[in-house]
Amino acid sequence: MSDIIHLLPDSIANQIAAGEVIQRPASVVKELVENAIDAGAGHIQVNIKDAGRTLIQVVDDGKGMSETDARMAFERHATSKISSAEDLFSLHTMGFRGEALASIAAVAHVELRTRLRGTELGTKLSIAGSTLQDIEPDACTEGSIFSIKNLFFNVPARRKFLKSNETEFRNIINEFERIALVNPQVALVLNHNDTEIFNLPDSGLRQRIINVYGKNLNQKLLSVDAQSSLVTISGFVGRPDSAKKRGALQYFFVNGRFMKHPYFHKAVMQAYEQLIPPGEQPNYFIYFTLDPSTIDVNIHPTKTEIKFENEQPIWQILMAATREALAKSSAIPTIDFDVEDAIDIPVYNPVKEPDGFKAPTVQLDSGYNPFKSSAPSSYSPSSSPSSSVKKPEFDWSQLYQGFESDRDAVRKDLEMMGEVLDAEPEALSQTVEPVAGGHDTLFAETTNPCYQYKGRYIITSLKSGLALIDQYRAHVRILFDQYLNNMRQQKGASQQVLFPEIIEFTAAEAAVLPALLEDMRFIGFDLSNLGNNSYAINGLPAGLENIDQVVLIKDIVTRAIETGCEVHEEICEAIALSLAKAAAIRPGKTLSADEMDHLIATLFSCPDSNLTPDGKTIISLLTDEELEKRFK
Repeated sequence: MSDIIHLLPDSIANQIAAGEVIQRPASVVKELVENAIDAGAGHIQVNIKDAGRTLIQVVDDGKGMSETDARMAFERHATSKISSAEDLFSLHTMGFRGEALASIAAVAHVELRTRLRGTELGTKLSIAGSTLQDIEPDACTEGSIFSIKNLFFNVPARRKFLKSNETEFRNIINEFERIALVNPQVALVLNHNDTEIFNLPDSGLRQRIINVYGKNLNQKLLSVDAQSSLVTISGFVGRPDSAKKRGALQYFFVNGRFMKHPYFHKAVMQAYEQLIPPGEQPNYFIYFTLDPSTIDVNIHPTKTEIKFENEQPIWQILMAATREALAKSSAIPTIDFDVEDAIDIPVYNPVKEPDGFKAPTVQLDSGYNPFKSSAPSSYSPSSSPSSSVKKPEFDWSQLYQGFESDRDAVRKDLEMMGEVLDAEPEALSQTVEPVAGGHDTLFAETTNPCYQYKGRYIITSLKSGLALIDQYRAHVRILFDQYLNNMRQQKGASQQVLFPEIIEFTAAEAAVLPALLEDMRFIGFDLSNLGNNSYAINGLPAGLENIDQVVLIKDIVTRAIETGCEVHEEICEAIALSLAKAAAIRPGKTLSADEMDHLIATLFSCPDSNLTPDGKTIISLLTDEELEKRFK
């Protein structure tokens, strides 16, 4: 029997390894920009075409490479960052594995133009699918220019499963923002299809955050600063009133590297306990600086998972630092015991009365009895108490006249109601049409009474028992189906606003918005592009005039981003759900009997009246058997 185990060719091995490091165009941007930062670049420009499918170009003014280094850079595990295993525990650079350029060259056409700082001539190198195509001298500027074309040209399965251009470009923006937030000393520019998306000059950390996410964030940031022998924590947290349910800006960085850390996230959330409503998330930009030997970044090729040697103490320091920042800003109420310069409050001293002061005297009628008088009478000290008191002439039995007759009438009404509730379906169907929607229950507008409990629940009787309906969720279900139907039929009423309001988006939100505008127009939104990621709100769907339009549109965009913006139907559902939640009647609103009847009838006509679009229960049924058990 012949041997069957053999070594894979380098080209195939490189393609397999590329699947770990280069997952999408955003991965290429991350690796190339981080390499430019490691090379000491002070200005980096990123040019993108077709969300990275056609071109990803990174231009830097770093120290550049010689011809030999340029060729070696594309060999697997070739790196200038480390030289021994001990270096893994004292990393001060972004890259160290020597896998990124080899992985990129394995799945794309790569052109590198580089010139070593201080030399007169540079090098031009071309590689396709790990195969060197050409290398020659080149008269280029100092630094490096990486041009990645036709990404995944030789891996059609990977290219086929790339997401839409909007999604892929949003991922590029996310990676670009993470690098920008931790390197404010580097000037960064991002262009997409010859349109400038970011132009970030070198600045301080706070200014960099404002340049990335807008000046409105400036007043919502609180400084965090804590120093200890284990770690130095700095950065900013958001004010409690800036927390939101989705789309919060939450970033952790350690030694200049972005990371995800759910455990540290809990520390921040615990500091906000009782300060923000449940379900809302605060903004935070927190930077850890500590000894590299106490962390391990060599866990995953993406380097976003990091192990800490002193995780528990750092957790405590982080929570305390966040609480201190909130307390200094008066976000947490404090008690002030400082009595300096306080005004003295005069105290009355009955022993020593001021000149001309005489304490008032009060005269009391000790014989006055309010239960012996039918009406209030004026009192004078000279009059006799007994002479002013008269025997009451009111007959208290008059209060109870008609009580028995009223009780008999109520008893008859209850008996009649019981007969209606216990009526057979055939009898009810003679007066009320059955409700559509595939339910085996019947709702009678004119015979089955509805009751509202605590302004939130509607109680009514159905064939199979007593139904408790959440009125807000029921209305969300109804409006969701209406808005979704309007988008499918491409019709919707729009109410023009008298004074258009301006709404500003982040670069990531603006990248997604073009895919949403047409569907938003079908349900009544009228937005016009003002440039620089700003839009004017000219019209809203009818009935939403009293809703915060900026918050509503931001919520629609954020929810669309969370869905991935891949399938058109999912985008429509995300828009419809955001709009329905904003327009639905709020818990606590009192409804009339007719309004409750109409709400329930419309709910039962929906294709699915039991659950909201996001899977929450609308109706809770208490069956007749359960009721009987409660009274045993």
